[in-house]
Amino acid sequence: MIDAGLYIVGTPIGNLGDMTARGIETLNEATLIIAEDTRTTRNLLNRFEIKTHCISCHKFNEAQRCDEITSRIRNGEAVAMVTDSGMPCISDPGARIVTACREAGLMVTSAPGPTAVTTALALSGFGGHGFLFTGFSPRKSGARLKILEQCAELPVAAIFYESPYRLLKFLEEIETVFGAERQVFVARELTKKFEELLSGTAAEIRQRFEGRTVKGECVLIIAPKK
Repeated sequence: MIDAGLYIVGTPIGNLGDMTARGIETLNEATLIIAEDTRTTRNLLNRFEIKTHCISCHKFNEAQRCDEITSRIRNGEAVAMVTDSGMPCISDPGARIVTACREAGLMVTSAPGPTAVTTALALSGFGGHGFLFTGFSPRKSGARLKILEQCAELPVAAIFYESPYRLLKFLEEIETVFGAERQVFVARELTKKFEELLSGTAAEIRQRFEGRTVKGECVLIIAPKK
């Protein structure tokens, strides 16, 4: 059995076949699994016949879970933390739990797995000199433009998560701030059946999406300034 502590476990970003052997072992041996959405996590647990008890831990109840989780670990339990996909704490819940455990002097470790940030960056070809990841772009256009302006002169790629409902508008804003020639890469539905990877200028990619119903979260990467 694994030692008492918090185990941050990466889960597939789409294809369940990407689950690591160590991640499966950790989830099997943990006393408890805390999950962003237990319904989503149940699909993963059923796939690998994992019977560990699972409870919710999402952005609406994470603060309230901190005392419970730290108490369980102090009492000798091994708690595995997962989110719906990818690595917890990367634009997903989990940071409060990690901080609470560290402040309590409890062991925190990881069974790492996929994350959409680095997967998309590798596919883009823009990552040779580092990157800046900003998470989900702001909902309001003014706030998005402010962040884009701050990124315009960066010598590294800028990476955003974006809703499919705002994708076309965001591409327009990128063209406004970065100019017509800056290269952009969009990864949609990574590792899933309908994965779509597009590269070109913001205008070229926008034309590919116009007139369509776009589904699935997107990773959008702006090439660094040459």
